[in-house]
Amino acid sequence: MAVSALWDLERRFERCEMHSFVVMPNHVHALVTPHVEAIEWLAPLKAFTARQANLLLARTGSRFWQEESYDRLVRPGAEFGRVRTYIENKPVSAGLVAEPGQFAWSNVTSPSQP
Repeated sequence: MAVSALWDLERRFERCEMHSFVVMPNHVHALVTPHVEAIEWLAPLKAFTARQANLLLARTGSRFWQEESYDRLVRPGAEFGRVRTYIENKPVSAGLVAEPGQFAWSNVTSPSQP
């Protein structure tokens, strides 16, 4: 569900260019070039995924996402490459898989990746 929502940001709603993402068990990393202000893509993404996740988990009355997200500007070139590599290797460093391509919830392995 979260992977589909991330791809929708780019393909369906055209709110960003998705460079790299990974949906970890308790957080998400995404490297995007936004086409609109963050409030126009991040807030709707968090609201939609929170509703869907709470329905899937049969949860009510508690927050799904923390209130504030951590975001920062990533410069083109070497820094961009380092951040992309960090995101793609996060499941490996967390001990969830041996290779990035083995993790199902990232754009490294997403079957709907362009």
